[in-house]
Amino acid sequence: MKLNEKGLLIVISGPSGVGKGTIRKALFKRAGHNLDFSISMTTRSPREGEIDGQDYYFVTKEKFEAELARGNLLEHAKFVNNYYGTPKDKVMEKLKEGKEVVLEIEVQGALQVKAKMQDAVFIFIAPPSWEALESRLVNRDTETSDIIIERLNKAKNEIMFASSYDYIVINDEVENAVDKIIAIIRAEHAKCKRALEGYYRLMEE
Repeated sequence: MKLNEKGLLIVISGPSGVGKGTIRKALFKRAGHNLDFSISMTTRSPREGEIDGQDYYFVTKEKFEAELARGNLLEHAKFVNNYYGTPKDKVMEKLKEGKEVVLEIEVQGALQVKAKMQDAVFIFIAPPSWEALESRLVNRDTETSDIIIERLNKAKNEIMFASSYDYIVINDEVENAVDKIIAIIRAEHAKCKRALEGYYRLMEE
């Protein structure tokens, strides 16, 4: 048995428009990683090209509510009459395999996960400035001005929760942000608590 063989649950979170998805994609492009993306469960129908078990776990409303009732969702939310959530059993399987499981999620979902898995690593992605966040939302050119204002107001509230996280990474440049996240993962594995747990397991064999 190797030390630190159990993987980490890495929660990447932050306000809308901050670039969470872009950072996550760049992170997975790095060579030599042991990362695995956490797949969400949803009750919505698959869109063209989406594959069950790869893009989402597509389930019925009854199945989702049953999983929720038995406590198998680390977090969940409802959008446009459809449920979305993170299956705990799938995450635990990957962690036992030694994978670094990455969960990219909104702030409220991250706080739900923290209440259930306090040993996870919580990383808050923050914009370099308020003006930069506003510019990113506007430059998407996919939403009305009313929606953008709504997202900015929501972002103000979400930034207030940054102190609940373990780390803050400023998304000034994507590759710089990825470098910092990789450094965080390495540092977390070197923490005494995690390393000593590995020693204790070895001594018990």
